[in-house]
Amino acid sequence: MGKLVSTLFVSLDGVYQAPGGPEEDPRGGFTQGGWTFPFGDEDFGGFITGLFGRASGFLLGRRTYDIFAGYWPKVTDPANPVAAPLNSLPKYVVSSTLRSADWSGTTVLGGDVGKEVAALKERTDGELQIHGSGALVRTLIELRLLDTLHLLTFPVVLGSGFRLFPEGTTPTRFRHTAGLVSSTGVSLQSYDLAGEPEFGSFGPPEDQ
Repeated sequence: MGKLVSTLFVSLDGVYQAPGGPEEDPRGGFTQGGWTFPFGDEDFGGFITGLFGRASGFLLGRRTYDIFAGYWPKVTDPANPVAAPLNSLPKYVVSSTLRSADWSGTTVLGGDVGKEVAALKERTDGELQIHGSGALVRTLIELRLLDTLHLLTFPVVLGSGFRLFPEGTTPTRFRHTAGLVSSTGVSLQSYDLAGEPEFGSFGPPEDQ
């Protein structure tokens, strides 16, 4: 069985919209796209290179798929550590509106998300990776299908944009498994899903 692994970039105030460029995702009038660019360094690059090197396939939401499909097929260098796996490995896009996909190696999953992704995990060896696709990630967390979340938090507050975990997100507990902070202050942390939240109190003990 494969492992379903998500990687997401967020600001300090939880925004994940359009991290890669100004035109990437302007929904809602968002004008701050490309906010991760100033923070690239060797630590960040090494993390991303290692991540893509472990991929066995990719699962993407419709919007992220459109963004990736518009860019990565044009990067044809076989030594590119991101483009090479993206262009050569199987890709699956979750969409109820997309009927066919032009990017080579892409399959559209248009049925029951839970059943289709669970079946996909069963027949995948290694890491099935999700990049971006915040709404899809929330659904997979709710369905308890996600195994690992790599959360890369950038030292910037954006003040607007789509939040990764808005009000109403399914309560979930995570277990920290690894982490580092890059030279530019990006917090690269890895978590495994650990079920339901646990609660307690730091109040004073009862009198004996």
